Amino acid sequence: MAFRSLTATPGIGAGQQLIKSDRSMLALSDESSMIKQIQATHAPDGREFDVRPLLNVVEDILNRATLQVESTLMATQAHAEPEDKNRQVNFIATLEALSFVIDRIACEISYKAFSGSDAHATTMSLFNMLSSYSWDAKLVLTMAAFALNYGEFWLLAQIYSSNPLAKSMAILRQLPVILEHTGPLKPRFDALNNLIRVMLEVTKCIVEFKELPSIYISTEVPALSTALAHIPTAVYWTIRSVVACATQITSLTTMGHEFATTEAWELSTLAHKLQNINEHLKKQLSICHQHIEGKRNVESYQMLLNLFDTIHIDNMKILKALIYAKDDIPPLLDGSTKRRVNIDVLRRRNVLLLVSGLDISHDELSILEQIYNESRIHATRLDSQYEVVWIPIVDRSSWNDSMQKKFEALQATMPWYSVHHPLIIEKVVIRFIKEVWHFRNKPILVVLDPQGRVVCPNALHMMWIWGSNAFPFTSLREESLWKEETWRLELLVDGIDPTILNWIKEGKYIFLYGGDDIEWVRKFTNAARAVALAARIPLEMVYVGKSSKRDKVQRVIATITVEKLSYVWQDLTMIWFFWTRLESMLFSKIQLGKIDEYDPMMQEIKKLLSYDKEGGWAVLSKGPDVVVNGHSTTVLPTILEYDVWKEHIPVKGFDLSFKEHHDKLHGVAHPCCRFEFPSTAGRIPERLKCPECQRSMEKYITFLCCHEEGIAEIPH
Repeated sequence: MAFRSLTATPGIGAGQQLIKSDRSMLALSDESSMIKQIQATHAPDGREFDVRPLLNVVEDILNRATLQVESTLMATQAHAEPEDKNRQVNFIATLEALSFVIDRIACEISYKAFSGSDAHATTMSLFNMLSSYSWDAKLVLTMAAFALNYGEFWLLAQIYSSNPLAKSMAILRQLPVILEHTGPLKPRFDALNNLIRVMLEVTKCIVEFKELPSIYISTEVPALSTALAHIPTAVYWTIRSVVACATQITSLTTMGHEFATTEAWELSTLAHKLQNINEHLKKQLSICHQHIEGKRNVESYQMLLNLFDTIHIDNMKILKALIYAKDDIPPLLDGSTKRRVNIDVLRRRNVLLLVSGLDISHDELSILEQIYNESRIHATRLDSQYEVVWIPIVDRSSWNDSMQKKFEALQATMPWYSVHHPLIIEKVVIRFIKEVWHFRNKPILVVLDPQGRVVCPNALHMMWIWGSNAFPFTSLREESLWKEETWRLELLVDGIDPTILNWIKEGKYIFLYGGDDIEWVRKFTNAARAVALAARIPLEMVYVGKSSKRDKVQRVIATITVEKLSYVWQDLTMIWFFWTRLESMLFSKIQLGKIDEYDPMMQEIKKLLSYDKEGGWAVLSKGPDVVVNGHSTTVLPTILEYDVWKEHIPVKGFDLSFKEHHDKLHGVAHPCCRFEFPSTAGRIPERLKCPECQRSMEKYITFLCCHEEGIAEIPH
């Protein structure tokens, strides 16, 4: 079946009529009149068939047949093979039933092209022939008929030089002559190829509308109803373009190239019109997809919520829903072996999900890795039952090579499991993590028990405070650990510096102090040393910096070291960990909902965090027992006024005498208390009581920049 399948060749008079026939293609000024004509032919009988497999074959044929004038004419174009489903039995059965219809359409197009019929009349005759089919079926069947003839034409062009049978057939079709004049015909072929591409785009778009799942979208959605109203027009102009393309090829093969050089504008005009139609339909299709995605996301999100409300025999359903639901790839990377593994390795284990962005700090990873490795080296039967999995949360829309390299660098340092690539995590899961688990870019450690239940929404605070001793990292365990704690120096420095722990065992007086005012540091350390000598007490001092202003802290450390003012932590990670543990104590209480309970120990921790935001501070302890936790404005004057209170030392002792005088000064000074919560913190309390006076504190929004590298915190 081909364009030659008629018994006679039209004469020159018919050829002239053919050339002029489509010049009236925009003559139908009344679009609504044309639509009425089209609608009048539309009488579907309810028969439905899946047009997608047939469209896939049509697309493959037209892609392979499209002539690239710039390339060697005989070169075979490289295209993907049609999908396997095109060869499936159900498709073959459908094709057998439709082959007669496709053949009829092809013959009708060929006949009308040879006879020089008006393009609109030809198009309407095809609509009448296809009246019982749906709009998408009309279009795909017509495209299939065109692809059959057009594909045969170019198949001969590609193989005639090497196949004797094809060569003889090509001579009858004037192919050698046509191909010898590809230069003059280039505008024609370019316009033809461009139009065919747009025809395919419109056809695929219309089929996509047909395939939209009715369970998620209906004609009540304006975008869909608008598109459906335009589809008859789109089908008309696409079928009319098929007729125009067939006419162009027929003029080449029957009348010669010299008669085929003046009508390329017709193809370009049709392509422009179809392109406008295609852009409009694609815009509506995009809106429809967004609507469907929204509906599916709501459904998936609710399913995820329901999944966590359901009792399971193990954690597999939960982990697959969070990480990767399919079984086609191993979704995890084992940090110890650097090999991909399946989620099954976590079955019935306590799983700690480390959720973070790519900006997780080296300090956080370093301390977490230290705790993780220690739990493995000194593993008890229980300790070895938990696994850590890194869940990286990224902005999918801005993913690039730089982020990929950063992700791979982070992943390479982790000894635990990690999701092998961030983009396999579904959007709905990211929404769940943000809305239910309150992830705001700061890392969280969500604990799932062996049945997949959330037993702690963020165990990172527990991990920083107590390390693996907090196993199994449940909220109950967190409460239990707090009940065992007391306000003592070990709580502040445990697990950070063994030197201080030795001082505590020796019963020495210890000043833990911080701030970034080097002049205050000089005065404080020199005065404290002088008082210790006068009172003949063993005193050690250690500078622990500030929770922020890292660059300034480094300069203070350098000065302290050079001037030998006191002992100092040279490793900034130790300073970071000290303040992170303190902040974790506050967040732990917030998470347990007990931040404003009257708890003397918590009041002292809150004071210390507040003093850090308001200048210098010092904590004095005798062995493990904290004597004073004071602000720079009260601690230094207490030391400087040693002569005022030294007379009480023989009776009350150094520690009690120091405390009583400090409390007197504190009662007069009353420094302000201030807390800063980064906007990235997951759980920010609505209200907070002052640790000094127990009044409700005022709430402000602060914008802060410390001129350091990285992102400045924006506290609330």
